[in-house]
Amino acid sequence: MDTLLVAADSALRTLFARPRAGEPSPARSLPAVDLSVEQRRLSSALMRVNHVGEVCAQGLYMAQSCVTRAPQLRSDLLAAAREETDHLAWTRERLDALGSRPSLLNPLWFAGAFAIGLVAARVSDQASLGFVVETERQVSAHLQGHLRRLPEADLPSRAIVDRMQRDEERHAAQAQAAGALPLPPPARWLMKAAAKVMTTTAHYI
Repeated sequence: MDTLLVAADSALRTLFARPRAGEPSPARSLPAVDLSVEQRRLSSALMRVNHVGEVCAQGLYMAQSCVTRAPQLRSDLLAAAREETDHLAWTRERLDALGSRPSLLNPLWFAGAFAIGLVAARVSDQASLGFVVETERQVSAHLQGHLRRLPEADLPSRAIVDRMQRDEERHAAQAQAAGALPLPPPARWLMKAAAKVMTTTAHYI
């Protein structure tokens, strides 16, 4: 029951409360930039997609931490979730600065990620970690693509995405070192297809 209450609290905080970062945003020390209308629109869309990714990360890690019976793994998952909360806060701050908004479908994204995390975790802890590795690797590649697409002038957004990308690579390496099993190719392809639907939709909605 305690675990379920923690999960419910995480969902409410992720979807309806203002996230609080444990450390300042990488963009905070940078001066404001003057973007054109088109540049601002592009940056807003990309940062909205990145914010959705962090919403999904909260659902994923919370579901996995609820299922595992290994205390160390639960601690590691919750630590990763706290770092992802920083990302959640930073992307939300940047959306506010750009005069934009998060995705209207965030409850759907959270629920989907939570469900997938539950399924993966119920197979085994090693399968759950394998899912983390593949997710973080796909997210890292996705963020690299955003760094190529973000306007060169948008240094605040670029600083946030660069830091996030390095953190995601570290999360993947940690999960791999903890004993992750590689996912079969069909599972990886399915994950990529689902991510494509999510990112394409979140770009606009």
